[in-house]
Amino acid sequence: MNGRRLDWIALSLATAESPKSIPRILSRFADPLDVLHDPEENLRVLGFSEEAVEGLSSGRFRKMAVKEEERLNRLGGRIVSYEDQAYPGLLKQIFDPPFVLYGLGRIETLNEPAVGIVGSRGPTAYGRGAAHSLARELAGRGLVVASGLAEGIDTCAHLGALDSGRTIAVLGTGLDIVYPRQNRGLTKKIAASGCLVTEFPLGARPRGHHFPQRNRLISGLCLALIVVEASPKSGSLITARLALEQNREVLAVPGNITSELSRGTNELIQAGAKPATCWQDVIEELPAEVRNRAWAAGRTEPERPSSLGREERRVLGCLRPDGLIHIDEIAVRTDVPLPNLLAVLLDMELRGLVRQSPGKFYQRSL
Repeated sequence: MNGRRLDWIALSLATAESPKSIPRILSRFADPLDVLHDPEENLRVLGFSEEAVEGLSSGRFRKMAVKEEERLNRLGGRIVSYEDQAYPGLLKQIFDPPFVLYGLGRIETLNEPAVGIVGSRGPTAYGRGAAHSLARELAGRGLVVASGLAEGIDTCAHLGALDSGRTIAVLGTGLDIVYPRQNRGLTKKIAASGCLVTEFPLGARPRGHHFPQRNRLISGLCLALIVVEASPKSGSLITARLALEQNREVLAVPGNITSELSRGTNELIQAGAKPATCWQDVIEELPAEVRNRAWAAGRTEPERPSSLGREERRVLGCLRPDGLIHIDEIAVRTDVPLPNLLAVLLDMELRGLVRQSPGKFYQRSL
């Protein structure tokens, strides 16, 4: 085994639960691994807990590192240390980058141009549609979509991205623990084309403080961050603040002024965040090289209503992007016979014009 790699893992085990020590180490040592030879009293000054000081001084973390690498290899994962070429360049720019990343899937995805999408765990139909649509369009134009695998907006963003491209899920747990459990199948799809990544070792449970800590990695991996529905005290707004501190572009999807879930995003816009009303709004904020590739690549322009047939225009006219309508109500409003309506809706869904939710409810794509 590579000795320096094991040292990086040992240092990561010591800092994974206390990232505040990371910038102190980076500012004091030209080679961060030199901290491993520091006296115990110096380690305490750097902000290490007593448990971490004992683990480093006794060599316990070094022994744990050997087992950690063996277990991850059996899982099919990969460890990327701070000095590896595969370590994401954007992440090195943040104030407190993790010394080790644990990845499962296509590690190279971490170095490709990415846009983050975060938001409420209990979104409205409008929020779900916005996250899915933006992720699908951005991924279809060659961008990677990053999010945190949480329920709600995160899950919608991952699913939308998988419709047309790749996505990164940044976990608040070890790679061997899926949280929430219902996303187990989703993690397999993400790893097949994109990447699951975390700074936490195998076996790390979903502890409350892990998720704010994880959020700095979501924004750190991205060129821009989009917030879709967030209450004023939402964790998504913490991610937006971190993104601003990391000099990332921040956008917010405007929402209904009577909705509590739109207060956070609307306040972001009032504070200067750019409104994200379509994928083009996002592309315009990216660096020129990335922007030009995205304009030229991927999905064709959505069809305009004028290019649709009579029944299609009637169906599209009664659907909304911010609410669900049952197929029976669509049939009544449009006076389209049910067999025809089913065919029209299926065709429009395949063309990305409408989205179906469980129970035969439909909404217009953004």
